[in-house]
Amino acid sequence: MKRSISITTAAALAASLLVGAPAAVADDAASSSNYVVSTRSFPKVNTAKTNFFAEATSTNVDEDSDWGGLESMNVPQTKSTAEKEAEQQAKEEEEARKQAEAEAARQQAEAAAREQAEAAASRSQEREPVVEEAPAAQPETPSVPVPTSKNGQAIADFASKYVGAPYVAGGTTPAGWDCSGFVMWVFGQFGISLPRTSGAQATVGTAVPSLAQAQPGDIIANGMHAAIYVGNGMVVNALNPAQGTQITSLAVFSGGYSIRRVL
Repeated sequence: MKRSISITTAAALAASLLVGAPAAVADDAASSSNYVVSTRSFPKVNTAKTNFFAEATSTNVDEDSDWGGLESMNVPQTKSTAEKEAEQQAKEEEEARKQAEAEAARQQAEAAAREQAEAAASRSQEREPVVEEAPAAQPETPSVPVPTSKNGQAIADFASKYVGAPYVAGGTTPAGWDCSGFVMWVFGQFGISLPRTSGAQATVGTAVPSLAQAQPGDIIANGMHAAIYVGNGMVVNALNPAQGTQITSLAVFSGGYSIRRVL
């Protein structure tokens, strides 16, 4: 756009502004033909405008650009407290789920094992016949003939032949006897009836004053034990379930004892 202004016109305007200036001067200047006209052009001014709402644009750079090592920096990623708590809760829930699955698997395995064991036991009972246990074999009663002579030595010899016979508390036969039951049975084979207990057997017959005067076939007894004397300080007697009937010394008697002669 070009704008032009006349110097004469400008001069006239300036003159009209002068206070008290004669009007003839203006008229004379306007009528004069000696004036100069100047023209000047002013270029259009473009004003740069910035669009603050426009999105940023990307810029392409060369792949081999050197950024001073910044392109390879490992910047740690930080997380908020809420993110950390959420991750921890998710981790705990996952561990609880795994533990629950493992416990369920263990219980299933135990149940399966019990079922298999019960099934195997049931099959075993079906296959195996029930076998009744045979009664325990009783020891054979020794077959010893009773001597025809009836004296103390014969009684001692006869009683000694039953060494090894079993001991049974309350028993009165060679199948099993206790101490007084043994003495009573032996003398019974010779036709002599004796009391059942050792304390009562310690009072039968005739008392023998001392062991030095004792003879084979005499009864040696007290309230706890009874035996038959066989000589040389030895007696034959039923001892206990482990030893049965044995020939032992008089040490089997605890405390005093009575020597009695019935034959």
